Parts: sequence; structure tokens; C-alpha cells
Amino acid sequence: MTAERHSGRVGHYDVVVAGGGPAGAAAALTLARAGRTVLLADSGGGAPKIGEALPSSARTLLDELGAGRLPLSAGHLPCYANLSSWGASVLGRTDFINDPNGPGWHLDRARFDRGLREAARTAGAEVAERTTVRPGARQPDGGWSVVLRGQGAPREVRCAWLVDASGRSHAIASSARASRRRTDRLVATCLELAPDPTERTGETSSLVESDQDGWWYTALLPTGRRLVAYFTDADLAAPALRSREGFGRLLSRTRHVAARAEAHPVLGDALPRRAPAHSAHLDLPSGSGWIAVGDAAAAFDPVSSQGILTALFTGMTGARALVARLDGDTAALASYHTTVAGILTAYRRNHRAVYALEDRWQSRPFWQRRRTPHPHDTLRKESV
Repeated sequence: MTAERHSGRVGHYDVVVAGGGPAGAAAALTLARAGRTVLLADSGGGAPKIGEALPSSARTLLDELGAGRLPLSAGHLPCYANLSSWGASVLGRTDFINDPNGPGWHLDRARFDRGLREAARTAGAEVAERTTVRPGARQPDGGWSVVLRGQGAPREVRCAWLVDASGRSHAIASSARASRRRTDRLVATCLELAPDPTERTGETSSLVESDQDGWWYTALLPTGRRLVAYFTDADLAAPALRSREGFGRLLSRTRHVAARAEAHPVLGDALPRRAPAHSAHLDLPSGSGWIAVGDAAAAFDPVSSQGILTALFTGMTGARALVARLDGDTAALASYHTTVAGILTAYRRNHRAVYALEDRWQSRPFWQRRRTPHPHDTLRKESV
């Protein structure tokens, strides 16, 4: 079999990975450990991700990746339980005390992502910080000409394959005119609160509380601040959510989230921030000369609590499939397609089951749509 290699030529790589989050770093790390020449480009753009949790099972996956303990070595809070008021007004608790892997983590996402990129660098990947990737012309050998834009002057490199780890923007897949389907309209409105000056709220558990038009999430951050987020559909989101006062009025109607938020002052310059949280996936997670991993391949409702785990797993498995493809295995990417399809099937099943547990507001549009999908949301192709 013939391997597609570009090593040994300056400015030539086997693979360029666009996106330095968990999926991109996992892909770059896997490729580098397999002996492939890889450039990992992290744009560093967009709003910082905060308030994300990682289950303890990630230890096993990080070990399999060869990332070591660096990504979780310091700077994160332990997460000892998940609390939920979902389907009932009382607060239920899922405790991790009996989990053989120990507690999970409330992540400092920037620190976690830097640790993963450093692991990829240590394995031999070239890492370009604050750098964006713009695919150019396809080359006669089937490879790519790619323009990198960073702090200095733009530079052009070449590669055999591109990995799209650009998140929900799916920049590479979009430029390749790939079809992406969005299955709901979920958005998150987030507000970060100051640390509790009395230090009374030391509980490091996540909390979810449903209401008639969506659900709330809160957790302490490693900084001592508290994140409060409200999830609903974009067309149902009250305009009041965009102001601190309006957000606070809606928050005050909750029972459990408000009780934890009241000890945290509002930051003087903080405003609610809206971010997409909808479910979406590519019809096929690879195409001619490119492969998508993480949210670029399949993005999930945060209620699933599996976004980062899926990003790490698809980054690793997608990269392994790409290594095999570069080594001449023409069936390797079809196997990756099957893997992603299986993840999607399990996600849809679990998603339906979780939302079915809340039956107090069956007549409200938000909950109706998750029992009987809204006709405008079901498998709607996004324009690219």
C-alpha cells in the first residue's frame, strides 16, 4: 500500500487540524503519536467557554489518548454530584462517591484546552496559537493549499488532509459544501456571578432545574464565581433575558438555582451572553480530503453532559481512521462514519428519555417539541 506522506518538505504536512479545542487537540495528538506530520491551528477566537463539567470516565479516555495527567493536573474544581429538579420540585442527587474513577471536574476550559494542546506538542505536533485556517486550491495530488492567518503575515502551507475541529461553525465542512442538519433551536443565555464573599457556598455539584419553557443550570467555577445559564428555544427566549435585570427576574422564579445564586453578587460589568446550544450533525462526517470531529461533526444539547467526552472520542477515532486512510485503507473512513452514526443513535435515544422524564408542562411548546419534534426543526438542512 502507498502512504500519503509530506514529511521532510518545509511547509508540507500530512494533516492540518483547524481548531485547538478538545477534539482538535485529541486528533493532533493521535496523528502525531502515529508518526504523522501535523499542524494544529488554534484560532483562540470566540467567547471563552465556561461552566463545563467533565465526568470522571474521562480519565480512561485521556490515558488512551496518551495525554497524561497534564490537562487535569491543576486549576479545576472537583464535581462530587449532579443535582436535579427535573420531573419533580424536589431535588434529586446522583453522587459519585461510588464511582471507581472518582469525582468529575468543573473545568477551567482554557487551562484544560492548553494542557491538551501541550500534550499534542510534546507528541510532535506543530501548534500554531491564535491562527485561523482558510482552505485554498486543491493540488494535483489531491492535497490542499492552506492559508494560515495569525499574528504575523499570512503564510501558505500544503497538506494531504484537513481535520475540521472548528466546532459548530464547521468551517472546513462548510467550505466543502457539506450538508448539516439542525434538529432543534436551543440557545443558552449565561450570566457569570461574582464569588460569594462569605464563602458559604462551597458545594461543588452541578445543578439542573427545569421550568415551563426550558431549564436552568448552575455550577461553581474554579475562580469561585458562579455560572448561571438558562436554556430554551430561540423563538421562545424572552427579550428580558438579554438584560441583567430581566435575567434576574426570571432567575428569581426558580427554587433551587436562585437559592445558590443569591449569595453571589452580580459583577459590575457583566451582561447575559447568548450562545447556540442546538443539536446538529453533518450528513457525512468526511468528504474529499477532509474529516470532521467534535462539534463540527455532531453537536449535542448540553443536557446530555457528553460534549467534551464526545469531542475527545471523535477526535481520537477520527484521527485513527485518517491514519489508516493515509496508509492506504480505503474503508477506514466508512468505519468512522459508522462510529459517528452510532453515537448519534445513542444520543437521540438518551435525549428523548431525559426529556420524557419531565411531564409537568406537556402543553408548553418547549416540552411538546421534545416529545413530538416540531416540523420546522426536524432534520432541517442548514444552508452552507
